[in-house]
Amino acid sequence: MRKEIKRRRELEGKLLKLESDLRSRNRRTARKDIPLGGEDPFIEHIMQAKVSRNFKIPDMSLYDEMTDPKHHLSNFKSQMFLVDASDVTHCKAFPTTLTKSAMKWFDSLSPRSVTTFNDLAIKFLTRFSIQKDKVKHASSLLGVKQEIGESLRDYVERFNKACLDIQNFSTEAVIMGLVNGLREGLFSHSIPKSYLTSLNEVQERAEKYINIEENARLREPNFRQTYPYQTREKEKVPKKKEEYNSEKPRRYHNYTLLRVFLVDVYREICHTEKLPPPRPIKHKNGGSCAEYCEYYNLYGHSTNDCYDLKM
Repeated sequence: MRKEIKRRRELEGKLLKLESDLRSRNRRTARKDIPLGGEDPFIEHIMQAKVSRNFKIPDMSLYDEMTDPKHHLSNFKSQMFLVDASDVTHCKAFPTTLTKSAMKWFDSLSPRSVTTFNDLAIKFLTRFSIQKDKVKHASSLLGVKQEIGESLRDYVERFNKACLDIQNFSTEAVIMGLVNGLREGLFSHSIPKSYLTSLNEVQERAEKYINIEENARLREPNFRQTYPYQTREKEKVPKKKEEYNSEKPRRYHNYTLLRVFLVDVYREICHTEKLPPPRPIKHKNGGSCAEYCEYYNLYGHSTNDCYDLKM
């Protein structure tokens, strides 16, 4: 609590210092003698305008150059909208939401180069655009798989978090991704019996089998999540062969049989969202002429094996 109060006082102090600098500069009789390096990036109109005494610095995290600048700017605008702040107040308050490293950029702006807050926002986004989040598409959900030993609840929660990074996804694509990432079990075997058409229906059915799994685990500590229950593989492997492969980690292939293919997902989402253009391929003549990729629109590999669609 003390740290938060101290931080807010420091931010308010920065705002007061901006106004103090303006007053001291106005008292100078020979303004033309001021070195360019000592001038603020705001135009005279902004520097002379006063900020209301009742204005409070936005209570938000400082921007440290490590996150998407759009998120920070959107959060700042929302905070300022609540107090009905003017454009001038936007300009003077925004630098107080930057860390010391980000302030170096602000201090490097050319004198009198910022005329409005929109002008400052554009400069901010342009400078830190390299940190913006990479847009993901629905096809990337096919890479989310239920891990060995991972409970159904943990998998569904992890899958839902992955969906938050997807823009303009279709219901069908999300259902395809969730089902194809499941390991064999009660939930995966129940899906073909009733075709799912809505996300609410998927969540309700998943919650049902999550409860079944957790109740069974409470009754039987050694409850196995896979279904049908598998026999111990060690009994089937000769001792010498087992020792020979002891240093190699076993790969787990017991996922739900693929009910849809990547090409189906591509055909579904290409009409509902704008996919980025495919990357240039240096050797277009290589590969099999029997395999065709609809995304790249060329022969050499199939749509199902397209690496870029799986990203």
